[in-house]
Amino acid sequence: MKFFFAVLRKIGYALLLLVAVLVLNFMLIHIAPGDPVDTLVGEMGGASPELIAKLRADYGLDRSLPEQLFTYIVNVAKGNLGMSFTYDQPVISLILDRLPATLLLVLSALVMAVLLGTFLGVVAAQKPRSPFSHFVTILSLAGYSAPVFWTGMMLLILLSYWVPLFPSFGMSDVGARESSMAYAVDVLRHLILPAVTLASIYLAVYSRLARASMMDVLGSDYIRTARSKGLSERVVVYKHALKNALLPVVTMAGLQFSQLIAGAVVVETVFSWPGMGQLAFESILRRDHTLLLGILFFSTVIVVVVNLLTDLTYRLLDPRIK
Repeated sequence: MKFFFAVLRKIGYALLLLVAVLVLNFMLIHIAPGDPVDTLVGEMGGASPELIAKLRADYGLDRSLPEQLFTYIVNVAKGNLGMSFTYDQPVISLILDRLPATLLLVLSALVMAVLLGTFLGVVAAQKPRSPFSHFVTILSLAGYSAPVFWTGMMLLILLSYWVPLFPSFGMSDVGARESSMAYAVDVLRHLILPAVTLASIYLAVYSRLARASMMDVLGSDYIRTARSKGLSERVVVYKHALKNALLPVVTMAGLQFSQLIAGAVVVETVFSWPGMGQLAFESILRRDHTLLLGILFFSTVIVVVVNLLTDLTYRLLDPRIK
C-alpha cells in the first residue's frame, strides 16, 4: 500500500512538472523574436494585409499572450496540441508519425551504451591496472570529448563514403519495403551509424561509472565474505557485486534520457533520420511555434515517464529503498 501511494505521489509531482514546463516553454517561445505568420507569408511570396490578419486570427495570434496561454493549456488538457503553421496538420499527428523513429534511435543508443559501457567497466574494474583497463579509460575520454556531430560526420566519411558499408542518410530505401524482413534489415543498416554516434558519448560515461562503482563494491565487506566462502570469482562478480554496482548506472541512464533526446536532434539532422529531432529543427527554422511547443511537451512527457520507471527499477534493484 505504501508503494502504491508513493507512485501516486510521484505521478502528482510529474503532472505539476508538466504544467510548469508547458507554461515556461510557451512564454519563452512567444517572447522570442520572430513571427510564424511573417515566415509563412514569406514562403508564400507575399500576401495581402487582409490575408495576414485572417491567418493571425485563425491561429489565435491576434489575442493577448495570457489569453493564448490559457487557451493552449485548456487545449493540451483535452489532448489537442494545435495545428502546425507549416504543414497545416494537427501537431499530434505529425509527432506520432515521427515518434517511432526517434524512440528506435534513442532506445537503441541507450541500450548499446548501457550494456557495452557496463560490460567494459565491470571487466576493467576486476584488473584496474591492466592494459585493458587503461584502454577503457582512453576510449572513455575520447568518446566523451568528441562532439556528437563530429563523430557522426567521421563515421559517415569512413563507413559510408570511403568504405561503403552503411547507408549515409534516411531510415530505409524505397525498394526495401517489398517484404517485412527486407525492410527490417534495411532499417537496421540505416540505424547502425546514427545509434553508434548517439551512444558514443554515453558509452564513455557508463563505462567509467560502472568501473568506479564496481571497484567500490568489490572492496566491500560482504564481497570479502563471499570470497572467503570459496565462491568462484565469476559468481562473486556477476551474482553478488554486479547488482549493487548497477544502481548508479540505472540512475544515470534515467537522468540522461533527456540528454539523449536532445542529442537526437543533432544526430537526426546529420543523418537525415526522419524523427522528432529533425522535425524540431525544421520547426525552429520556420518559426512554427505550435509544432515546436508540441515536440517539447511530448519530449517532456517521455522523460518524466522514463524517470518514473527508473525510480521503480531502482526499488526493484535495492530492496532497502521503501
